[in-house]
Order: sequence, then structure tokens, then C-alpha cells
Amino acid sequence: MSAVTTVIGNTTSDFELRFTQGGKAVANVTVAVSERKFDKTKNEYVDGETWFARCTVWGELAENVAASILKGTRVIGQGRIGQRDWEDKDGGKRTSVEVTLDSIGPDLRYSTASVTRASSGNRGGTEATTGEPWANTPAANPTASQGYTDEVPF
Repeated sequence: MSAVTTVIGNTTSDFELRFTQGGKAVANVTVAVSERKFDKTKNEYVDGETWFARCTVWGELAENVAASILKGTRVIGQGRIGQRDWEDKDGGKRTSVEVTLDSIGPDLRYSTASVTRASSGNRGGTEATTGEPWANTPAANPTASQGYTDEVPF
């Protein structure tokens, strides 16, 4: 059983990208999650306890984050928290709590980002593949032009 959760914190390393024997990408990272609290006696915000969330991403998302998110990046991720039982090298039973992320990106409150559509797959579609004349407009496909227009997209 798993519950949906949101993880907001800083990556403690670059994503570790690997591939399964079947060729599927998987990447892991630890996110340091610290609660910010307002200390009335000091009249300022202070960091609370830090929790280190071990996070895993799969497939194209794994390849994209490994190429995009570096150590120390403040991120927001959404996924499923779950428990995994495993055996250590000495034969002892171990349990770990992990988050399998369905989406993750930089927290734009603390950084800027330049978005580039991933080249693998055809998620967005184009006029040639969809037959829709508006598929290549700047509003529908930001990579279709060099800049933004003031035209209303509706």
C-alpha cells in the first residue's frame, strides 16, 4: 500500500541514473526536507528537523531529471510513499521508506528554469501528426517560435 505525498526540499546529490537489465531507466536521489518554523522569540524563521527522503524515478522521467537537476537544487516532487523490505549483506532483515516520484521539478521560488521539450516520444503532437492547425502556435507549442506574442490564445 502507498499514499500520495509531496516532497519539497534540496537534492543532496546529483541523480544516480542506471538502467535495468530490460533497458528501463531508473534514477535515485535523496531530498533533504526541512520544516521552516517562525520563532517568535527570535522574530525570524528557523529550520526545524530535517528528514532525508530517498526518491526513485523511472523511465523517461529518470533520464530527464538526471540531465536537468543537480545537487543542491530545491525541488518539488509528487509521488507515492511506500515501504520496501530487503536483506542486507549479512542476511539481516531491513526496511526502508522510499518515495516513487511521478513528477518532479525545480522550485521556481528559489531558481529559474529554461524548459526544453524532451526529444524522445511525441507527447505534444504537431500539426503534421495531429491534423490540428493550432498545434504549432506559440501557446500550444512554445518551441514553435523564438518568443512569445501578446495574442490571446483563445
